[in-house]
Amino acid sequence: MAIVLGIESSCDETAAALVSADRRIIAQRIASQDDAHAPYGGVVPEIAARAHAERLAPMIAAVLDDAGLELTDLAAIAATAGPGLIGGVMVGLVSAKALAMASDVPLIAINHLEGHALSPRLADPALDFPYALLLVSGGHCQILRVDGVGRYRRLATTIDDALGEAFDKTAKILGLGYPGGPAVEELAATGNPHAVPLPRPLKGSAEPHFSFAGLKSAVLRAKESGAHADADIAASFQQAAIDCVTDRLARALEQMGPVTALVVAGGVAANQVMRAALEAVAAAHGLRFTAPPPALCTDNAAMIAWAGIEHLAQTDFTPAPLDIAARPRWPLDPAAEPVRGAGYKG
Repeated sequence: MAIVLGIESSCDETAAALVSADRRIIAQRIASQDDAHAPYGGVVPEIAARAHAERLAPMIAAVLDDAGLELTDLAAIAATAGPGLIGGVMVGLVSAKALAMASDVPLIAINHLEGHALSPRLADPALDFPYALLLVSGGHCQILRVDGVGRYRRLATTIDDALGEAFDKTAKILGLGYPGGPAVEELAATGNPHAVPLPRPLKGSAEPHFSFAGLKSAVLRAKESGAHADADIAASFQQAAIDCVTDRLARALEQMGPVTALVVAGGVAANQVMRAALEAVAAAHGLRFTAPPPALCTDNAAMIAWAGIEHLAQTDFTPAPLDIAARPRWPLDPAAEPVRGAGYKG
């Protein structure tokens, strides 16, 4: 049974995991940097890269020790090679290169977004291609058709900010600290989602793209007005975001063609209110809904290891060269046409 070591260091989570081809997470460790970045209200790239460099090597050793394995027992070493904060990506990829070279184990360079895209198949053995994927994280907001490993067609992306960024900015405006998504969801549970009139950018437009910059600005104005309770602002923001996502997703599904399921992945997928709304969209389109457990929604190394296993199973699998470069940007669908507006994120 093939076992792959996964390494993830693209943002502010240092993670290593061992996953087997029968979908067992044999061992995993994750070190959060929330406390280090909290004073700044967001991730500081230099601090993140330094933390990865300090923590990753002992973490990999600990994961192997937890499993009672040696590097030579592995079928491959899979590491995030992008996209992400380039300093952190380099730490993880260089570490993986050194281990692969020293142990003569194949290296697999994984697109971080592909890790999210394939993670539902780690948790759900019944999930078959093709499926519709809503990928919502701190830096990305996309709708894709997943036809197979390495085969992704992007139907929509954000023209400015990602949904995760909007959650983090709202949390900062409301003084909730970092990370913002869980804090906003918790506060929203005590507020009225219809109390504050907020915009739904691009709702109803023909193209299924997203925009959240205007919604963030409206939240700031609502806070500065002093006319609304923070809980009501949080609840109204969350509802506006959900309305935008469900409208855009419904439009994309109309243009996508037949799929087996609707899948949501990425950090924002841990939001339970968002999940419930997406389940309703899936039901309305006669689709099965699936999402990874919350632990696999946020950045983690198990999804990177699983993506490595998916690649190993391909008949045309070829290990990555040891001189492969880290990439700050790496679109899943390089052929996708750029969208209008600034801030295009592949």
